[in-house]
Amino acid sequence: MRSTIVAAMLLAALLPASSACQAQDMGQYETAADPRDAAFRAFLANLRPRALAAGVSARTLDQVFPTLTFNPRVITLDRGQPGGNPATTTSTPSIPAFAPYQRTHVDADRIGRGRTRYAELRPRLQRIEAQTGVPGPIMMAIYGHETGYGRVVGDFDLLRSLATLAFEGRRRELFTAEFIATLKLLESGIPRSTLKGSWAGATGYPQFLPSMYLRLAVDGDSNGRVDIWNSEPDALASIGNYLSKAGWKPSVPWGVAVRVPADLDRAVLRSKLSSPRCPRVYDRQSRWQTIGEWRRLGVQFVGYPVPADGEQASLIEPDGPGATAYLLTTNYRSILDYNCSNFYALSVGLLADAVQR
Repeated sequence: MRSTIVAAMLLAALLPASSACQAQDMGQYETAADPRDAAFRAFLANLRPRALAAGVSARTLDQVFPTLTFNPRVITLDRGQPGGNPATTTSTPSIPAFAPYQRTHVDADRIGRGRTRYAELRPRLQRIEAQTGVPGPIMMAIYGHETGYGRVVGDFDLLRSLATLAFEGRRRELFTAEFIATLKLLESGIPRSTLKGSWAGATGYPQFLPSMYLRLAVDGDSNGRVDIWNSEPDALASIGNYLSKAGWKPSVPWGVAVRVPADLDRAVLRSKLSSPRCPRVYDRQSRWQTIGEWRRLGVQFVGYPVPADGEQASLIEPDGPGATAYLLTTNYRSILDYNCSNFYALSVGLLADAVQR
């Protein structure tokens, strides 16, 4: 989701491909008093100088801080996150299979609605493709995964949620920075009633973090505003801009389905590199080889389009030996920047392929 992109992707890894599975905040800024409110308000008072130093006005702080209360629901949801994403575990017999995830995330309803929206938005998407080099179906697939094409965007008040998460402290620096970024969005003229989203701070059709909006959101409908909450062209252009900045290589597919020969020596192909970010996600992928080298090892292509022989690709077998595997190009890594989960990135690629058919 470099990757901008990297800090944002740290949080993307916290958010499963499930921005569409968000609990609701009941649309309220105030709830019954919580015993932690006093400490929470003291934390906000200590945070005030940092917000001022970042350029947030005293007037905005005076308007916002008195409305904020601790939100225990957010902490419950945060602590309820699984300790490990199925897509981030190493290759052991206990790894959940990708196939069940694929059935629920690349399903007929999501494909059908994606094709409809893709056809309707195609003229606009062609212009975004020309600007970013990112295929329209990839943008649509992320849009579909994140919010069900805009149907489920979350109803948590971002300022209250992010202040609560910053106060709780498990990822204080991350959420403090996002809280201050949200204050800047408010000062830019975006109403607080618009600044809603997931419990962890993702917002709008593409589920951008506030800091990501400030860095990467763009005007896709040329009306002089950047509105990822109501404008599909703005949201899709912002997704395209994100992937472009994450290193998307034009005219190269994200990957391709393959059949691996039974005698392939996987130990020899294991990558000797360790990623500093999401290491268990990348650990499931082989070392890089060209498509031509994979051909010479007997890998058979069962998907389309096939990358050029000179393109570098890594191998992943998400359902284990004997099942469909995938050769992944560098563009797959751009999708991982958006959400650092192999299951998510594979589903985005497969949904994009299905939408385009």
